[in-house]
Amino acid sequence: MASRAKKTGFDKFFDEQMRDPKTARAYAKARAEVDGVDRIVRALDGARVQLGMTKGELAALISAKPEIVRRLFTAKSPNPTLATVVKLADALGLTLQLAGAPRRTRRSRAKAA
Repeated sequence: MASRAKKTGFDKFFDEQMRDPKTARAYAKARAEVDGVDRIVRALDGARVQLGMTKGELAALISAKPEIVRRLFTAKSPNPTLATVVKLADALGLTLQLAGAPRRTRRSRAKAA
């Protein structure tokens, strides 16, 4: 039988904050943005690995210092510029494409704010 970890003070504070709908919505929005950036960075790193390319080699292809690419692919919460993402994708032989996703209407977003 697995034992449940005891909640920390932060866990309790977080749970309390999430009871406020406005705070919970803001957190969900921020979390979605962070997760989206993370998915893109992980996809770029996966393509790099699949090509058998080192981080240093990729950095050279985009005229960047190796530590910049290394940090991007190892940081817990990377936050690259769009220009960097485009350069990396191009160097890896990838193209970027925007795809539609189900979204709330403008009216429902205004009500939520």
